[in-house]
Amino acid sequence: MNKIIYAILFALGYTVSLLPLRVLYLLSDLSYYPFYYLIRYRRNVVRQNLVECFPEKSEAEIIGIERNFYHFLCDYFAETIKLFSMSRREIQRRMTFSGLDKVKEILKTQDVVLYMGHYCNWEWVTSFPLHMQDVDVVSGQIYHRLRNEVSDRLFLHMRSRYDATSIEMHRALRRLVSMKKEKKRFIVGFITDQGPKWWNYVKMWTPFLNHQTSFIVGAEGIAKITDAAVVYLDMQRVKRGHYHGEFILLTEHPKQMPDYEITVAYANMLEASIRRAPQYWLWSHKRWKRTYEEYLQRVKEGLM
Repeated sequence: MNKIIYAILFALGYTVSLLPLRVLYLLSDLSYYPFYYLIRYRRNVVRQNLVECFPEKSEAEIIGIERNFYHFLCDYFAETIKLFSMSRREIQRRMTFSGLDKVKEILKTQDVVLYMGHYCNWEWVTSFPLHMQDVDVVSGQIYHRLRNEVSDRLFLHMRSRYDATSIEMHRALRRLVSMKKEKKRFIVGFITDQGPKWWNYVKMWTPFLNHQTSFIVGAEGIAKITDAAVVYLDMQRVKRGHYHGEFILLTEHPKQMPDYEITVAYANMLEASIRRAPQYWLWSHKRWKRTYEEYLQRVKEGLM
C-alpha cells in the first residue's frame, strides 16, 4: 500500500513542481490566508515563542514577524515541492554560496562538519554538492528518519537529486569514522537547533534567544573524533526564490576546543542570523518544552 501511495504522491508532487516558480508563489500567496486565519497551524506555539524570545518588541512587531513567518512557510512548501523537478542549472542560480575557496582549501587535508539551522530554505542547501564537483569529497547531510515511510522516501528523493548523500542520524558516527578510515574526504551538514530529548541531554546550557537552552552536541563530538574542521553556514534570503549561504570557519582544531565551546559558538551565530531576519526561522518548533529549571530538578532527583 505504501508503494502505491508513494507513486501517487510522487506523480502529484512532480506534476505540480513543473509549474513555474512564479505560479507556485501565487498559490503560496493564496494559501497563506486559510493557513494563517482558518487552519491556524500552531499559531499558539509560534506566538508564545516570539513573545518569549523578543520581550523588547511591541505586540504589533510580534504580529508582523508572525505573519511574515507564515508567508515564508507557505513559500517554503512551494519551493520544496519545486525540488521534484528543478534543474541543476536553475538551483545553482537560485542557491548561491560564498566562502567556497576556503572550504575547498581545508578539504585538501581535513574533513568538514557543517553547522546549520532550520533557517531560510534548508532543503535547497542539498544542492551544495553541485559546487563541489571539482573536489574529491563526499558531500551530504545528517537526517532524522521521518515516522511516515512515504514522507521519508519523498524527502530522501528530493534531497538526493543534486548528489547529496543522506546519512541517518543514528548511523552518522559509524559512517563518518568509516569514511575517515577509508581516506574518503567528507563535508557533512548537521541541523542541530532541535530540542533534544532528555536522554540526549548533557550538562551544556547556553543563552539563546532569551532562554537558557540545551543543544544536541553530537556534531561537536563527531568533529572532535574525526578531527574535522567546523564551519557555520550563514543563510540569507536575498529575495523571493533566491538564497545565499556564507561559509564561516569556526575552528580547524576541534580537539583543542574546550567541551561545548563549539556548540556555544554555533548557538551565538545562529541567534545572530535569526535576529537579523527572524521570520525565516522555524518558529513552529516547540523548542523550549524542556526547560533549564526542569533539568536542575532532574539533576537534584538523580535522574540526569
